[in-house]
This record gives sequence, C-alpha cells and structure tokens, in this order.
Amino acid sequence: MATETTSPQDPADDGSLVELEIGPVAHGGHCVARHEGRVVFVRHTLPGERVRVRLTEAEESAKFWRGDAVEVLEASPDRVPSAWPAAGPGGVGGGELAHVALGAQRAWKSTVLAEQLRRLARLDLPEQDVQVEAAPGDDERGGLGWRTRIELVADAQGRAGMRAHRSHDVHPLTSMPLANEAIADLGLFERRWRPGTRIEVVAPAGGDTPVVLVDGLPFDFSRGRLDTRPNARASVREVVQHGEVRYDYRVAAAGFWQVHREAPGVLVDAVIAGLGDVEGATVLDLYAGAGLFTTPLADAVGETGEVVAVEGDERAVRDARRNVHDRRNVELHAGDVLRVLQGAQDADSDVVHADAVVLDPPRTGAGRAVCAAVAELRPSRVVYVACDPAALARDIAFLAEAGYGLDRVRGLDLFPMTHHLEAVAVLSR
Repeated sequence: MATETTSPQDPADDGSLVELEIGPVAHGGHCVARHEGRVVFVRHTLPGERVRVRLTEAEESAKFWRGDAVEVLEASPDRVPSAWPAAGPGGVGGGELAHVALGAQRAWKSTVLAEQLRRLARLDLPEQDVQVEAAPGDDERGGLGWRTRIELVADAQGRAGMRAHRSHDVHPLTSMPLANEAIADLGLFERRWRPGTRIEVVAPAGGDTPVVLVDGLPFDFSRGRLDTRPNARASVREVVQHGEVRYDYRVAAAGFWQVHREAPGVLVDAVIAGLGDVEGATVLDLYAGAGLFTTPLADAVGETGEVVAVEGDERAVRDARRNVHDRRNVELHAGDVLRVLQGAQDADSDVVHADAVVLDPPRTGAGRAVCAAVAELRPSRVVYVACDPAALARDIAFLAEAGYGLDRVRGLDLFPMTHHLEAVAVLSR
C-alpha cells in the first residue's frame, strides 16, 4: 500500500528512525512494540500497523524507549486523517488519539480500563462489562468542541500555543479544535501576548460569559489589558441538569471543574444511580471540590439524611461553601481527606459511620490509607469516580482487602482525541 507520512515534514533518514511492527495498546496513549528485544512505547500509531518510528527517548541504559510514528507503511483500518494535525508527531500534547476513529478510540480505552482492572485489581471482567461510552453529542461533533476550559502559553514571539509532549517547548497554534465554540470565538490566537504569558480560558457550557485569566489575573478583552479592579470578574456560573432539577454553581475561573461540556451532568447522573436509594442516609462526599455532587446528594438524602463533604483545596472549599450555603443537611469540612476522617485535622468531624461514600480523588487516586479509613466507617456502598484507570484499579484492590466487591464499572469517554477516560465504579460489601 502507499506510504503515509503522519508529519508535515518528511522524516529524516537518520539513526533515530526504526521500522516497527506495532503491538497492543498500553495505558498512557501509546502502543507497545519491540526493537531488538527492547520495549518501545510508540505514540501516534495503532495496533497491527507497520510504521517508521522516530525514537524520542532512547538511552542505552533505559529499560524501555519511546518514539513517535512518523511514517505509516501499513495502516490500521481504524486510522483516519488526524482531526488535529498540530497534535501529531513532534507536536503539542493533548490530542494523541486524533488519528483514531471515534469508535476505535473508545475500544482503545475499554481495552486499557479492562487491562488495568485485570492487572492491578485481579478482576477478569467480561468484555461487555467494561465498555467506554460516548458522551451525549460527541459523535455528532466528531469528538471536537467539547472543552469548556483550555490553558495556553505564549511563545517567544508572543503567539498563543501549547507545549510539546514531554517538553517545555511551546508550539504556536492557529486554533484549538477541542475547545468549544465560545472559546473559538474569542480570537485568542490572533492576538500577541507577552512572551511566556500563561492564558487560562473558561467558557461554561451553560452559556455564561467566558472568563480569560492572564497569569492568574482577569483580562479585559475590550481594553486588551488586565482588569485590576478589586471586583473584576474571576468566577463563572455553571449549570448542571439532573432529571427535572437544574443546579447552579459558582466556580472560580482558576478552580477545578470538569472540562467536558457534558461531564458534570453525566457524572452526577452516574453517581446518583450508583448509590441507589439513600433517602435518610448519611453519605460522605470525599474530595468534594466545588460541590458538584454535594448539592444533588443533599436532595437525594432528603431532610432526614446528611451529606458530609470533605475537600482540601482552599479555593474549592470557598466555592463549595457558596454552592451549598442553603443546604442545612450538608456538613462541609475543609482539610486533607485522610486527616479529617481520622479526626486529626478537623476536631468538629465526628463521623463514625457512613451508609454510603462517594469518592472523587485526584488522578493519583485515594490510596491505601484513605481506602482503609473509608472501610472503617462500614458503608454498605462506595461509588468511586476516577480519572485514571490504574489508580482506580489499585484502590479497588485496597477496598477488596476490606471486604468490598465491584458490582459494576462504567467507562465514560469525557476526553475525546486523548487517551484519558473517566470511570464510575460501584462497590458494596
């Protein structure tokens, strides 16, 4: 078949190029290949392909090498023209699966989720039980236009761009196809910025006016300069629909919120469904953030129940206090989750039992100590929201040691064109 080059430039014929047969996918957005007995993790390829690879990390003493597929000699049927060429070989990070058909992206992620559960949690689940689902509207949009938050940096010429994969080098961009329409309409790439400027943009899916932060400070687009007023707008209103109920949140523009336009609603639905009937129950909401789950949980437990929310980030706690201020059945604790559960940080925390626990830890996971502290509260059900399948699998193994079994896991493709995925696992004892 005809040779396909995946980079705008023809690959140089030098010693860093090797021809490889590509094996299975692996966690991290690459596939596994072998070169003279050594494992090579290759990006921008697909299982079964034969490609020419430019080695990007190839120290003789290294246990494995890394490389980018820069020329396709035999293509997979799942390969498509890149939806974001600037994120191709040698380009910016954040779009490493843009050359993969959407359905195949989800199959890729399903494989990774199943493999992590098998390897780290010792769970060999049927294929139909580990499927990564599309978010509403993504197929119609071709997997593009889903990000409500992006972060850019200005290069030496003041052009907005992103850093290359595993590098500090800034590549200027003319567009960011994963960003939603409101971000695209701002003209960020047409401006010139001070070199090195960090540009954060938030354009809520609910239609609230976008906020742009420049080096952490609000930027006034109409005047083309920082907005230094004490009351300069630095937060946004986020809207989440759960069934017939609409929830409004106020979130700091620099704070954490799910980036996919549909993610908050999809995750709230999944968590509430995973918990089942919790009316009158005591539910812990750990790593509660700005209160995404806290408010719907307060409605789910009703007036006779209680939600105990714990969050360690001060900015998120401020947002959460504002978002749950009218919920009398919510008890909010600021501090490290483990120390609060142990009573070592917040003396007012008197939680000795929980009927159910919701966990939404950072990418590194909750860890053995937090899982043990959760198990000591003897909840009948744990709903775990994960953004990293390896961390999820490790924590499922820790909870299994305390007698919790996995009832089901739901994979969600809330990061199209990337290797990332979200998963919601339900465990019970």
